[in-house]
Order: sequence, then structure tokens, then C-alpha cells
Amino acid sequence: MRFIIQAPRRSNVISGFILTVLCAAACGQAADLRGIWMAANNADISLERARVIIDPHDGKIPYRPEALARQRQNFANRATADPETRCFQPGVPRATYVRSPFQIFQNDRAVYIVYQDVHAYRIIYLDGSKHNEGLGYAMGDSRGHWEGNTLVADVTSFSDATWLDAAGDYHSDELHVVERYTRAGPETLTYEASIADPRVFTKPWKIRMPLRMQKGIQIMEDECEESGDGRRYHVPRKP
Repeated sequence: MRFIIQAPRRSNVISGFILTVLCAAACGQAADLRGIWMAANNADISLERARVIIDPHDGKIPYRPEALARQRQNFANRATADPETRCFQPGVPRATYVRSPFQIFQNDRAVYIVYQDVHAYRIIYLDGSKHNEGLGYAMGDSRGHWEGNTLVADVTSFSDATWLDAAGDYHSDELHVVERYTRAGPETLTYEASIADPRVFTKPWKIRMPLRMQKGIQIMEDECEESGDGRRYHVPRKP
């Protein structure tokens, strides 16, 4: 009897989700992206090693020769040079796949993303306003719109103070990222980001990965302290 009660509940949840997605696509309504999410991969360690690069097909970041030399230097010094480990904001797109959860809120005016990592947050405005120019932000400046059940975020106005992963992959202040968040299932988002930077890369390239809903948790404080040499570091969270 217990199984008979639960089975239609699961079916109803899935059926309801499918109807919601179909209506969002057909009726021009925004999909519901709300929830706490996290990437289930090792992309933050290395985008290339995690095999999340879908374009170019060889899965390699298309560096300019002089930029590749800089990346190799970053890699050699990664233990102390990675801005994220020194409590800088993780940047975009890295904030999506750094190994900590983030929470999405939304209304008709904007989509709001609050990250556990270093108290970072973003507002993706949906009002058609122009980008803020002339200032470099670690998390960029975001403007978005809906394409069916996909949120498309255009992100510009970056500083060059963040890396793309812990392997030393980096960008300049000419970085331009176009993100796509698609509700792929009741507990899954598909995340895609097109990355362009003419000073560092020979051409735009693209990553894609699933994001999983995190149930029964909440965003925690990510505390940082300063060591004797003036470097900031994440305080290990007690179990």
C-alpha cells in the first residue's frame, strides 16, 4: 500500500515539471530556477581535465602563444597565486563550478545569485538596461533575458583579478561571457558558458556541465582570515 501511494506522487511531480517547462517554452514564461545548486564535477581543479569544454572539439583552451606561457607560470605557482584560495571573489564563470553551493532567487525584474564562496553575489537584470562600462568587477556586470525555459546572461565589465580554475587558466579585463541556464529536470540545471577574450584566446570557446539541486542544506558563512604575511585565506569549516 505504501508503494502504491508513493508511485503516483513521483509521476505527478515529473509530469508537473514537464508541463511547466512546455508551458514556459510555449507561453514565453520564465522557468523556475530557484533553489540551491552545485556542480558535480572537478571543473574548478581544471576545466580541461574535467572534460567540460565542448568547443573546440579537442577540449583544449585556445590560448594565444604568449598567453599560454602566462598560464604555465600560473600553474607552477598555483598553490599561492590562485586568487580564489586567497579569498578573492571567484569570478564568472568559475563561481558556478567552484566546489561550494550557490542559491538562485528570481522575480520579473532580475535573477539573483548568492554564492557561498567569499560572500559573492550577482544580480542579472532583466529590464533591458545597458551594461555598466568603465569599471572592472570581479563578478562582471550581468544583463539577461529568457529564451524559452533558458536564462541567457550576458556578462561584461570584468577586472583581470580572477582565474577560470585552479590550474592557472586565466583571462584579461576584456573577458566576455555568455551564460545559459536551462532547467533540464526537477533537480537538474544545464549550465553552458561561451568565453571570449581576444587578448588571451585565439577564438571563443564553450563549456557545459550539469548542476544538481542540493536538498536539506543552506548557504553557510565562508570566513576568511589574514595570516602573518598579510595573505588572506579561507578558514577551514569545523565538521
